[in-house]
Amino acid sequence: LISSQLSYFLLSTTTFKMASVYVGNMPYQSTENDLGNFFSQVGHVTKVRIVYDRETNRPKGFAFVEFADEQTAQAAINQFNGADFNGRSLRVNMANNRQ
Repeated sequence: LISSQLSYFLLSTTTFKMASVYVGNMPYQSTENDLGNFFSQVGHVTKVRIVYDRETNRPKGFAFVEFADEQTAQAAINQFNGADFNGRSLRVNMANNRQ
């Protein structure tokens, strides 16, 4: 019985697909915590990654926010694309998945 429950758990967790959104036009002084707190208004944020310039180590003005599922990611796009965030109008789209 335990073996079948474990198999079901492993099977169900492998089909669980996270979804990321691209966040552009963000203020350069934003932190990953700022973005995570803002986007958590629509659901559970699993990861935030601000992209930095390799030479200057300064933020490039965009980030990726990861959610537990596609429905929450789509809700973030619907609610926050064009929304004001610390004086900037955010651009929020579904991120392209890397293969």
